[in-house]
This record gives sequence, structure tokens and C-alpha cells, in this order.
Amino acid sequence: MLRNQTSLSIWSQERSMKWLVLLGLVAFSECIVKMPLRRVKTMRKNPSGKNMMNNFLKEHAYRLSQISFRGLNLTHPLSNYIDMLYTGNITIGTPPQKFQVIFDTGSSDLWVPSNFCTSPACSTQARFRYRQSSTFWLTNRTFCITYGSGGLKGVVAHDTVRIGNLVSTDQPFGLTLKEYGFENIPFDGVLGLNYPNISFSGAVPIFDKLKNEGAILEPVFAFYFSKDEQEGSVVMFGGVDHRYYEGELNWVPLTKAGDWIVRLDRISIGRKVIACSGDCEAVVDTGTAFIGGPRKLVKKIQKLIGARRRGNKYTISCSKINTLPSVTFTINGINYPMPGPAYILKDDAGRCSTTFQENRVRLSTESWLLGNVFLRVYLSVFDRGNDRIGLAPAV
Repeated sequence: MLRNQTSLSIWSQERSMKWLVLLGLVAFSECIVKMPLRRVKTMRKNPSGKNMMNNFLKEHAYRLSQISFRGLNLTHPLSNYIDMLYTGNITIGTPPQKFQVIFDTGSSDLWVPSNFCTSPACSTQARFRYRQSSTFWLTNRTFCITYGSGGLKGVVAHDTVRIGNLVSTDQPFGLTLKEYGFENIPFDGVLGLNYPNISFSGAVPIFDKLKNEGAILEPVFAFYFSKDEQEGSVVMFGGVDHRYYEGELNWVPLTKAGDWIVRLDRISIGRKVIACSGDCEAVVDTGTAFIGGPRKLVKKIQKLIGARRRGNKYTISCSKINTLPSVTFTINGINYPMPGPAYILKDDAGRCSTTFQENRVRLSTESWLLGNVFLRVYLSVFDRGNDRIGLAPAV
């Protein structure tokens, strides 16, 4: 009888523990701030904007911000921008004014257009009207950011910024007074998620401010880019929802704290190493549309997969997509294969092109950019607390 009572007691304790674990997981999941990234209307479907879109893609195919390669949780919805870039909504001011921004791990600054910006690019963007915000105040600091095909100039201000349920009061951010190179692009600004040391404006990045104030459960954020063109993509702050990936996260240490750069072991097709046979690195960048690399090696990949150059693109017969070889990136000893359908994009005219692009900047170290094409296949977790990136197959 005593044995049975003991067994019953152990069973009861185990059952209670399971409920506590379950409740803990539910509570943790509710603490993650999830912001959806929804798809925006693309210029590609607008004949009048087709040439501008092509020019934009040509100039911005690599890293969104042209930064040199220096050797409570939230899920926020993102929009799929021409199948490559993703945007989400934030608000600034009191009462809140809404802006559609790119959540960019390649830069550190938050900026949106001001209502004083008279550049043609600003005419198609939502502009911040400071007189309508009771919590706004202006500093005497200016900033300038240079991009691949243009840039912007502006002033640093402070106001309340909201990302879903996350609120950062007295948040420094950039207000642009002049923009060039962003004409007819369907987003308003950029929210940088890189380390503060690469900030152009000198302002404290919003993630750092939220982290320092204890507004998020853990100092991490994660991206899930859905294969569905319309919906499902999210950025998560303070944790990661395990339902968005399969298996275990593989953690990769940064080459050094201060930028989202990891060591890349090699790039291969089958058993043949085709690039990065020695020491090279890769920037994991949500502000980059494609996979970028040194010109000579990118051309080698295009040749091996049978792509032909047409203008500024490398095209391939759409009927061959499912027969293309996987291109495998080995990072920290783990293979991350990219199957043919993952690195080919099909436009509305029925043409298929590859997403491997040549870096414009020549560097002493072989460097690659792993943009959203790669990150659609692999969920990414950016861990500021441990200076590492986690990767796992996305569902």
C-alpha cells in the first residue's frame, strides 16, 4: 500500500511538473513580442515603376546600408517586398504616427522622413509631423548616411517609438531633411538592429535602449521569413517561438562583438568546394535582398549552375529550377544547403533569375552577404547577450 501511495505521489508530482512546464512555455510564448511582416504592393506590378524598381534592385542588391566590412518579447509582422525585402509597421510620437520600415541587421540607426524633407523620394513616403507630437524634442546633432546609390541627411530628435507592445520613450532617431536614391520605393524608413558602435547618428539604437531598460525578456531578436508571399513573416523581440523552426538551433559565435559577422567555412556544390576554401566571413543581414560575394567566385557559381548573364541579371530556364544543384554554406561545421528553388526568383513576366550577386566593394578578406534569400530557408536568432547567431531550418 505504501509503495502504491509513493508511486501515486510521484505520478502526481510529475503531472504537476508537466503542467508547470507547460504553463511556463505558454507564459514565455506570451512574453515574446511578435510583429508581423506583411507584404507591400510592389512596383514590379506597376508598369510605370518597373524601370525604377529595376534600378533600385541593381543598386541595392547587396547590403542595404553601405557600411564597410569591419574586419517581454515581441513578434512583429513583416511585409514581403518584391519577394526579397520585408517591412513592418512602427509608430512614432504622441499621438502615434505610423511608418513602414525595414528591420535591418546591417545598420544601427532608426530614421524616417520629416515633413521638412522636400526631396522627390520623401513625396511618396509617410513623413513625421513633429508639431503633432506632444512628446517630441529636437537636438542640435545632424547625421549623414551613405548608401550604394544615394543617401540621406538629417537631424537627430527624440520621441516615443512603439514596436507593437514595446514602447521606448525619449528614443533618439533620425529625421531626414534630404534623401536621394529612394524615389518610389515602398517603405518609409529603416530601423537598424546592429550594434551601437556602427551608428552614423551616434544615437542609442532602439534595441539597446529597450534591452537596457529591461523591456524585453532576453537580449535577443529573431526573424522568420515565410515562404508564403502574402503573410506569415515575423520579427520577434526578447525570444524566439519554437514553432517557427525545426530541430535545434545551431549557435555560431561572431568573429568579434560589434557586427553580425560569422566565420564561413566553405561553399560547395556536392562534394566540390567552389568558394571560401580558406579563411572567409559572412554578414548575416536582413537588409540585404540577395546572397553577395566576390565577383570572380559569384561568376563561378553562375557558370556551375548554368546561368547566363542578361543585362544586370543572371537568368536560367524556369523549367530547370527543380533540377538545379544545392549550394551549401558550411558555417561553424554545420551544412546549410540552399536548394535550387530557394536561390531562383521568378518575376511576373515569367523570367527566372539567380539571387547570387557580385559585391561592389573589393576587400582583402573574402566576404559574403547572407541576405533574405538565405534567411527564408533558415530562421535566424540574433543574440546580443552572447554575441552569437542561431540558425535552424525554417518551417
